[in-house]
Amino acid sequence: MTNDTLKTEHNTGRIINFGAGPAQYPLEVIEELQAEFSNCYGTRRTIKELSHRSTAFAKIIQEAELNIRDILSIPDSYAVLFLHGGASHQFRVIPEHFLNLKPSQTADYLVTGYWSERAAKAAEKIGKINMVIPNQDKYIDVPAENTWNLTENASYFYYCSNETIHGIEFDHIPTIVPKDTPIICDMSSNFLTRSFDVTKFGAIFASAQKNFGESGLTLVIVRKDLIEKSNNESIDDTRSYKAQMDNGSMLNTPPISPIYDANKIFNWIKRQGGLKAMNQLSEKKSGLVYEVIDQSNGFYVNMINKKYRSRVNIPFRIVTNGTPNEKLEELFLDEALESDMDELKGHRTVGGIRVSLYNGITLQETTKLADFMRTFQKNNS
Repeated sequence: MTNDTLKTEHNTGRIINFGAGPAQYPLEVIEELQAEFSNCYGTRRTIKELSHRSTAFAKIIQEAELNIRDILSIPDSYAVLFLHGGASHQFRVIPEHFLNLKPSQTADYLVTGYWSERAAKAAEKIGKINMVIPNQDKYIDVPAENTWNLTENASYFYYCSNETIHGIEFDHIPTIVPKDTPIICDMSSNFLTRSFDVTKFGAIFASAQKNFGESGLTLVIVRKDLIEKSNNESIDDTRSYKAQMDNGSMLNTPPISPIYDANKIFNWIKRQGGLKAMNQLSEKKSGLVYEVIDQSNGFYVNMINKKYRSRVNIPFRIVTNGTPNEKLEELFLDEALESDMDELKGHRTVGGIRVSLYNGITLQETTKLADFMRTFQKNNS
């Protein structure tokens, strides 16, 4: 890519946000939101001022549900809930609903990183859980499925499809889980980046601020029969899937603006060619970064087993003489920012660098980062 191309691409003056979330919006969506800001849906007011009981918002939330059902081929046997808060809120809500689904009153938890670990700890406060694999000193791999310790007749099986901090991603749905055990999945950071069969899951949840909008909204897709069987009587209405389902996600004032933004992004995904196009883009972008890492002769090091390398969150260290070099990592971050690339600092629990490649990041922007990484290595080896 030439410098002239880069200048043309970034003539908006926008910085490239490689952060883990809140993430970068597609520029096309930003421009659409700007154009409609003062006159949302012909109401002569902004989305920030729109009543959740208005005809305009009824159209927005209905269209958002229809769009996500279309994108993911969600059958009518599943409820689609637009809920307040982040995904972490669901760590407690899920066991409140489903820990007592089976006589075992035990849920299986596959802990492969920071976020599934937090989910397991939250569930332990509600009832009995079984850790499917032993505690890991480092989250760099996933033990073979035939070694997993599953509970007979578990109430549900829980896992995180992409660990945002550690960069571990499943490219498949675990096959060892018995068919009569509902699978519940936190898809927050790779939701809408690839196709998957919704009907393989009992419930899926994802927060919006990575691939479909702003923070404050979590989408929950859950089998209606599980909702009916769940522990509804003891759950407060504001946390109850049944109460939200029965009230069309409007038991109380919903997160209006995030739902509006999410619908804009759903429409954008459809215009790009749906999840097939999103997956192809994700593979290309992550391939560019991993190619630099793998060809760096150990200057850049990603510790994750290649089978489980994430396409959307790529952590790595800059290494000299076999040891992470924090001074070089700080220099990397400073020089990247000077080149209009931000939010590349690794999570405080693991350090180093982290590149997040959500749907709003373009191939051209990823190419710019890959070129920068090569130049930085050349100048600092």
